[in-house]
Parts: sequence; structure tokens; C-alpha cells
Amino acid sequence: MLSPSVRGQHRNEVTATLDNKTKEVKITQRFTYVNTHGSGLSRLYFNDWNHAYANKNTKLAKRFAEEFNRSLHLAKDRERGNTRIRSIVDDAYAGLEWERLGNKDIIAIDLNKVLEPGESVQLFFTYTLKLPSAKFTSYGFHGNGDFYLKDWYLTPAVYDGEWKLYDNANLDDLYTDTAETIINFTYPSRLFLSSNFDSQSETTFPGGQYVQLHGVNRKNCEVILSGSKRFTTHVTGHGTVISDLESNKYDIVSQGLSINKITQFLNENLGEYPHANLLVSEFDYNKNPLYGINQLPPFIRPYNQRFQFEMKFLKTAIRSFLKETLFLDSRKERWVQDAIGYYLMIKYVEEYYPDQKLAGKLSKIWGIRGFHLAQMDFNEQYALFSMLTIRKNIDQALSTPNDSLIKFNQKIANGYKAGLGMSYLSEYLGENKVDSSITSFYKDYSLKSKVNANDFRESIKHFADKDVDWFFNEYVSKSKKIDFKIKRIEKSEDSISVVIKNKRGTNVPISLFGLQKDSVVSHYWFADIDTSRTVTIPRMGADRLVLNYDQKIPEFNQRDNWKTLNGFFASNKKLKFQFFKDTENPYYHQIFYVPILNFNVYDGVTPGLRIYNKTFLERPFQYDVSPTYSFLERTLVGRASLRYRKYHKKTGLYVSNYSFTGSTSHYQTNSRFSTLTPAVSLSWRPNDLLSNRRQTLLMRYRSVFRTVDPSIADEIDTEPDYGVLNVRYWDVDNDILNYTSWFLDAQHSSDFSKLAFELEYRKLFQSNRQFNLRLYAGKFLRNKTNSDFFSFALDRPTDYMFDLAYLGRSEDSGIYSQQIIISEGGFKSQLENPFANDWIATTNASTNIWRWVEAYGDLGFIKNKGSNARFVYDSGVRLNLVTDYFELYFPVYSNRGWEIAQDNYGQRIRFVVTISPRTLIGLFTRKWF
Repeated sequence: MLSPSVRGQHRNEVTATLDNKTKEVKITQRFTYVNTHGSGLSRLYFNDWNHAYANKNTKLAKRFAEEFNRSLHLAKDRERGNTRIRSIVDDAYAGLEWERLGNKDIIAIDLNKVLEPGESVQLFFTYTLKLPSAKFTSYGFHGNGDFYLKDWYLTPAVYDGEWKLYDNANLDDLYTDTAETIINFTYPSRLFLSSNFDSQSETTFPGGQYVQLHGVNRKNCEVILSGSKRFTTHVTGHGTVISDLESNKYDIVSQGLSINKITQFLNENLGEYPHANLLVSEFDYNKNPLYGINQLPPFIRPYNQRFQFEMKFLKTAIRSFLKETLFLDSRKERWVQDAIGYYLMIKYVEEYYPDQKLAGKLSKIWGIRGFHLAQMDFNEQYALFSMLTIRKNIDQALSTPNDSLIKFNQKIANGYKAGLGMSYLSEYLGENKVDSSITSFYKDYSLKSKVNANDFRESIKHFADKDVDWFFNEYVSKSKKIDFKIKRIEKSEDSISVVIKNKRGTNVPISLFGLQKDSVVSHYWFADIDTSRTVTIPRMGADRLVLNYDQKIPEFNQRDNWKTLNGFFASNKKLKFQFFKDTENPYYHQIFYVPILNFNVYDGVTPGLRIYNKTFLERPFQYDVSPTYSFLERTLVGRASLRYRKYHKKTGLYVSNYSFTGSTSHYQTNSRFSTLTPAVSLSWRPNDLLSNRRQTLLMRYRSVFRTVDPSIADEIDTEPDYGVLNVRYWDVDNDILNYTSWFLDAQHSSDFSKLAFELEYRKLFQSNRQFNLRLYAGKFLRNKTNSDFFSFALDRPTDYMFDLAYLGRSEDSGIYSQQIIISEGGFKSQLENPFANDWIATTNASTNIWRWVEAYGDLGFIKNKGSNARFVYDSGVRLNLVTDYFELYFPVYSNRGWEIAQDNYGQRIRFVVTISPRTLIGLFTRKWF
């Protein structure tokens, strides 16, 4: 029975029966809605998040597409979930009008009379849930017969003067009113049930099982059904924990000791957990794992078993603990829970594992221990990962709504930044004050139906003895960078005057340390430095001054935080040559080197050394020098580049790049080419950072210098050296369902001027059929050349700009001549007279036949000066194994007739291959950024 003692709280009784065969749950639900607001309500809204899987137009499906995940778009009907509502009546058994709000996961119910403040109404729902496949979000039915039910039945949306209507976007942030809830649940036999609710009245009957689940002041009931008894109950001194976290090499007794230690830690730093049991599941952990080195396979993870288990359990337990007790609007104010949760994780490691390294046991291995990554403490990962997006200028304010965050920020960076912020605040105010504010906040607002970020702010301000408005107004509410430097110093025998400059204008406190032979001899905090400020401190034997020496402040650039007191010629930082890329070490000037291996037909395998300054974090100025040795030509080849990147705003014109690159290699035996290219590019992006659209304007001048083998000099009918001014504008919307890209390209040199336009469109239909269309048109405005070297090409451009990654760019026979890079005409058949020195217009199209097997067709016109336009076409079969990375083309019919029936057909097959590691890595990381 529902308890009458919980006054003013909604009451909810659900009777649900799960059918294992149909994957459906039949539900009757009685919900007593209590109007606790100051105005009457004539319409109520309920969350129906199970319906998010119903079709390809829900917010969930669109969110997947933004992250290059097309699984829900292409799902079969049996894999989708939906909610079929049969009836909704009130306590007088009168039918109520209701509607689904467009394609949202919200239903609106019109009451037959206004529900006045303090009154309640009973609603009776009858509906059937078709559960989704768990392959989408891990919720629903699993292929092994398990079920995970979360956010499954109808729950009331929150009203606080306006309705909070949020769709399911796979963010685990359902915002619903609390209720006293009873679930009468019938489920198949041979399944074991675990839940965050209390279990009562468990019975077994032929063909099934029944349990009554009860929760007071709860938002939603989670039900995990598995074919084996995975969950273990741990009774600790501070509550009961139900967990199935996996740790094969950490025995159950040791797990119990660790769980007891963590529950005690949570009790001391938050308070008593108010519910009967805390559910800590492997499902929850897998939704929000420990990222970084912890993602390595278990057999090579560098941490001892106890530390691995405790960090895994701690993160999952904190999330469950806060979710079940602090009822914030996680869609709008998720940062509060992140700030508390990650701060406690940082505190736990500092308290119990102060010497733990980020690289774990790897930090002691010869060849690895010299890396700064190996020397970093475990807690330094929070600054490292949060700085990844800051350096890329895609960081977002902590106050950004959860569904507006890019995936890397939503999953990693913003949570880490929030925890770092609390550690920063703790250093500034003192640990006891921050700890007291957290425990006070939890005590005052645990299980309260309405709590918000302002309540958290007031709790911190209550215990602070310094101004902390900067934390909320600058650190939380903005995405401005924090960056200070020591501009200059003036020293006397017993004091030092220091000019501290705020490079970004973000008005937050900064710490200043005095060092004597790497030992800290003084430590100060200075606030309210909006531009620059001169401070005077005692010398105390210091030989160096350093801002943010302990790196507690997530500062954009720490490389200019140092000043030596030992004279003008003394070095602030030492120079360090290091093998392979590393994390950024602000104490050194780092230069990296790594062996490389390249290949083309004329140089063969070219080993060499790459020397560069790029760390794992992006930096404004980069240099990259890669000399290699050609064994075939017995000479040096390679490339070098200098680049300066300047980020502007988050949206609109957001970045400009200035670069100077040079390269040298061979384009034929004993024939070298060298290029020098100064370039400027400007890039734009839309206001929505989740959008994959980018626009770029590139301006460059490429100078080409060629030496020609005397034996083929007569075949070269152009000047060996030339220069081309190139301006190109791109507009790319890299959408996995509707890809659109176009560019306009202009080139000018002493012998020609030309314009070209390309449009590419890809459409992925729900039937898994993909249609690809590409249009290309080019026209010479003037052309004084005497060869086809600069002409438009149907199938294999000469690439006089040396942009394309040909393995054998001058080959006209053999396997290397069959490499194709879709450019200019985009034809796959090698037709006679494939060049145009006047104009060209072509269309390339393809569509699925079966899975990655496609039919393609190309047609167009090419025109040379002094002759009529010529119609050209080809067709065939494309094996689209990985679009733009690995493809095979088998010509069938073209202007040459039935190619498949002609001799030497194997020489007509074309292939696309990408061997650049950077390009291939981008295929997997694109969904995160």
C-alpha cells in the first residue's frame, strides 16, 4: 500500500508484466498528481522516454547522427522501442484528451477541470511498452536474454512556473518529479532481478515471478534482469550496497573491504544515504567509465587490482548516490553534481593514494619513466583532458545545457573541469571550508523536490571568508581561458616587485610561488587582477618565481609562468629532447623526435626522423621537420612546416591559420620536385557546436621547382618551374545521414587562369540504401600552355599542385597507375583523350546494390580548344568498404564498350587507399569533437 504519511508527494502505483518473447511490458498505472504550486493546472505533462526509439526523427536519433552513429536510423522495427497508449482516464473514470507533442518523448494530458493548488487528481494509464534493443543505449533487451529497464514508465515532468519538457538524448538526465512509487512487477522465470528500489513480496509461480518494488522520494525505478545471479549485497556500516562491478582478480572479501571504505568516505564527505540500498551496477559504469589509460584491456592496465576496483566503484557509487538524493535539473545544471562528484574523486585519491601515478606501474619501466606523462600524478589527468578541448577552442561553459555539449565535453571535459574548479576553490579558500559547504549543501537539500545551482552557490558563500563570485560568474558561467604571466620583476636585497599580467582578462585568483632549488619557500594568492598588477613580496631566498606552480589552476598556457632571479642570461626553463610525443611539461622547452617511414614508387621506402614540438595538447605555434632518406635515389627528401594558429570566437570566424610549408620528393626516376607554400586560411562554424558544418577560405601561393632526368627531358613540354596562386572556399556539412560539400576554386599563374566548382551529396535512407552524387565543372579563363599538364582530367589529374597522395604519380601502367583519387572529372574508366584544356562538366553517381556493394555511373562533357564538346560516360561496380579510405572500382561499360569482356581487365580495376595514420585516426575520433 502507498503510504499516506508522505504529504504533498505524488503517489504512483504501476502494475507491469514483461513478456520475454515479444519484449513488451504491459502496464496499468495509477498516478496521484498533487498540485503543490501556487496556480491552477489544466494540463499535465508526462515523460515517455521509451518512445525515443520509435523512429528516425526523435531527438535521440538525431543525437546519434550528430555523433556519426547511424544505428537507430537504420534499425529494424523489431529493434525499435515505442509506447502504445490505450487509454488515460481520471478518478471519475472519464476519458481524458491527450496528445504526443510532435515527435517528442512527452505526452500532454488535458484535465476535465482545473486542478487547484493543494488539490490532487488520480490518473489511470493503460499502455504497452515495446522495449528497444540494448545495442543503442544499453537500455532495453539484450541479445543474451537480459533486460535493463531505466526511464521506462510514464513520469511527471517538472513544473516550477513553467514546464520542463526534455527529450531523451541518451544523456541519463531525466528530470521528473519525485513520488512514492510501488511497482508490482511480473517477469519471466529463470531471471534474477536487481533494483534501486526496495524489494518486497517476492513470489514464484509456474512460468514466472512476481515482486513488489517500493521507493519513497524516488524519481525512477531501475530494474536489471539477468540470466545469472550477478549482484552481491554488501552490508556496510553506512548502508547496504548492491553491486555487480566486475573485477576478476580482486576477490570478493577484498571488494567488501574496499566498498566499506568508500561508503565511509561518502558518509563523511556527503552524509548518510537515505535509502535502503545503493545500486552500483556494471551497466551504469559502462555508461560513464573512467576514461584514459583505464580504457586499456584489463590484461595491460597499469594499476593494481585494489586501486582499479576502488576507482571504478567510487565513480559509479558517487553518481548513483547524488542522482538518488540531489534532485537538480541535470539537463540545465549538471555541473553541480559533476563538481561535487569529481571533487570527491580527486580528494579520495589525495587521501588514500597520494603517490599514485597516472601511468601506474608503467611509470617505473625503463624507456617510459622519462616521459612527463609517466611522471604525472593520477589527479593531473583532470587538467589534461579538460585542456584538450580548451586548446582546440571547443570548450563550453559549465553552465551549458547538457544536450548542447559536444560529446567529449559531455562525457569527459566538463565534468573534469567542474571537479578541478572545486579543487581550485579548495586551494583558494581552504579545504575545510569547501568540504563544509558540500556537506551542508547535501544535508540541507538532500531529497528536497526543488534544488538548484543557486542553492549550491549560497552554501559555498556561507562558509567562504573571501569573495567567491568569480567562481560562478567567470569559471562556471563562461568559457573564457585562464592565462597569466609574469611580465617583469624588480628585486632588492629583501623584497621582489612582480608585475603579473592577466592575458585573457578572466578575473580569477592566481597563485604565486617562490622557489629555491625546486623547493617552495613562499606561496601567495592574488585576486582582482583584471589586466595587470604589481605586487611586492619578501624574497625569502627565492631564486625563481612561478605562477600556478602546483598546477591547481586549469590555466591555458603555463609555459610563460616562470621568471628567474639569477640574472638576465639565466634560463627560466631547460631544453629537453625527447623521444616520441608527450604531455606538455611547463618546466621545460620540449623538442620531440620519432622515426618515420614513408613510401612512393620513385623513392621507395624512405626512413627518416621527424622533429617537432607538438604535444598531446594543441599549441599556437608548431614546427614539424621530417627529413627522410631515399634509398632508390640515394638522396634526402622530406618536408617541413611552420604553422601559427589563432583562435578567435567560439562561432562565426573561429580560427585563422598562417603557415609556410616546404617539401621535396621525386615524381619520376631521377626527377625531383620541390614545393614552397605560404598560406593563410580562415574558418567559420555555426553557433551550434554540435553541428558538423565547417566553412573555410584558403589562400596560398605554391612555388614548384622541378629537375628532370635528361633521358626524359624531351617528354617534358612545360617549364620545369612554375608558381600558382590558389584561392579556394569550402562549405562542408559532414552529416552522416545527409552529407553535403561544395567548393569554388580559382587558380592563376603566368600561363593560365581557371575556375572550378565541385558539389558532393550523400543521402543515407532508412532502408540502408545510400545515394551518392557528385558534380564537377571547370573552365579555363585563359590558357597559354602547350600541353595537358595543367588541363582538367577525367580520371587521374596530373596533380601539378602536388596535393594528392599518389603512390606513383607518373605511372601510366601497372598497379600504381590504377590508384584513383576522386578529383576533377571523377571517372573510374581510363578513357582515351581524358584531358580538357577548355572546359569540363561531369556527374558521378552511385547507389547500393547490397550492403557495401554499389553500382556507379559517370557521365559528362569535355571540350578542348578548337574542337567540339565530347560526351563521355562509364559505369561499373564499386566496393565501398570504407568511404574515402578504402574502395575498389570494377568498370563494366563505358565509351570503350563492354570493358568487363575486354583483355587485361585486371588492369582496369581502380582502387582508393588511404595510408595516412592521422587521416585514419580522424575516422574514429570525429564523433568526440
